[in-house]
Amino acid sequence: MSIRVFVPRDTTALSLGADEVAERLVQETRARGLAITLVRNGSRGAAWLEPLVEVETTDGRLAYGPVTADDIPSLLDGGLLDGGLLEGGHPLALGATEALPWFARQQRLTFARIGLTDPLSLADYLAHDGFRGLAVALTRTPQAIVEEIKASGLRGRGGAAFPTGIKWQTVLDTEADQKYIVCNADEGDSGTFADRLAMECDPYLLIEGMAIAGLAVGATQGYIYLRSEYPLAKTILDEAIVRAEADGYLGDDIRGSGQRFHLEVRLGAGAYICGEETALLESLEGKRGLVRFKPPLPAIEGLFGRPTVVNNVLSLAAVPYILAEGASAYSDYGMGRSRGTLALQLAGNVRRGGLVELAFGTSLRELMEGFGGGTASGRPLRAVQVGGPLGAYLPEAQWDLPLDYEAFAAESAVLGHGGVVMFDDSVDMAEQARFSMEFCKVESCGKCTPCRIGSTRGVEVIDRIRAGNAREANLELLADLCDTMVDGSLCAMGGMTPFPVQSVMKHFPDDLQR
Repeated sequence: MSIRVFVPRDTTALSLGADEVAERLVQETRARGLAITLVRNGSRGAAWLEPLVEVETTDGRLAYGPVTADDIPSLLDGGLLDGGLLEGGHPLALGATEALPWFARQQRLTFARIGLTDPLSLADYLAHDGFRGLAVALTRTPQAIVEEIKASGLRGRGGAAFPTGIKWQTVLDTEADQKYIVCNADEGDSGTFADRLAMECDPYLLIEGMAIAGLAVGATQGYIYLRSEYPLAKTILDEAIVRAEADGYLGDDIRGSGQRFHLEVRLGAGAYICGEETALLESLEGKRGLVRFKPPLPAIEGLFGRPTVVNNVLSLAAVPYILAEGASAYSDYGMGRSRGTLALQLAGNVRRGGLVELAFGTSLRELMEGFGGGTASGRPLRAVQVGGPLGAYLPEAQWDLPLDYEAFAAESAVLGHGGVVMFDDSVDMAEQARFSMEFCKVESCGKCTPCRIGSTRGVEVIDRIRAGNAREANLELLADLCDTMVDGSLCAMGGMTPFPVQSVMKHFPDDLQR
């Protein structure tokens, strides 16, 4: 009898040698006359355990990791395929995958399927409740679908946290001969990889979410604006779209309903600013990625001047669960106005990095210590940046903040896309403040003066402060410059760049005085 063995095929696992592990596993089992079925699944998101090899047993899957190609012989010698290699029987034996505390303590709604399936297998997707949400949506009116999304409390996961249902309602209510669904998959924030994992490990989830969005607002064409640095995601998405069309989940007649929705992947322009929705639309139209003035809103005049839903990958990926299980099943998770779950990505100087999906309300400290296990260096944790390169640096006094949009906003911080980058006590926070300004200087689209000129002057002022030149006067100048950028910038690029700088000035002033 052939035993199923799972070796992931996402970018993280591949970069850590998953292909070599899979090849060695096939070679060794053939040489020993052992029968296996090798499944190249998606990652479960535990980057610290990759490559994570799993073996299917009658009692569930057993996990081993992180595995190298050279570990395969000893694993097979110890009974990897007969269930005899239990936790403690080999240094890499972890026990039952689902029982590992790192997984068991999460609330996985959006990412419930990653790691369980072959990402491109439609049969796998359907066997794990795939396309149930679409089936429900096909029985509903557009307004009923939008009402379900509103009731769920789903908010944009790309940074602004705008209520998804309100955006959809605006597009639905706007008359036009053509409407569009655009997925912002230009994941560029530091320490973020949730979009990539969703697309590489569960691509039909995004396809299903976008098709539901199309049905909800009357859009018949969708585009995934994909970061150009994600070639594997593009390969997987392109193939998944072909297979979904062949089986009637996309195309001119979705599952015999007479409803139409087509989907394409378009590569991004390699600019951080194209993560801003209007710059993204400009790029998608073949123009330079410059921020547009608002109004009009993209929901009214978006792609090619037509009403357009622009949502992040994680927003659209949450939709199938909401339609399949009902709005209350989703909104029962979370706190306050932050409903459902958030995909948090632990990166930087962290012992156990990876993707953690939790209901809103867990504290930042619990995330970093309980899941992250502290720093990889073993040195004390000093600062953490949440929400990407435009997010504030938080000192220990703020680590007990609940992961909630309003709680973070009250402290001049942002949750953003859920990226969490940790720093130990060797970090130079003055250098981090300079990096924030320099990042804006490099990535600004240049359309507005506060962002274009302010970031350049900001780098110069910080350099003068660090050099000890008229330090007090330059600190005052830096504070004024930050206020000007916050109040005067056209978009969040310039408007949020001061956040990390201001947080360093407030919470880590000694670093600027050295």
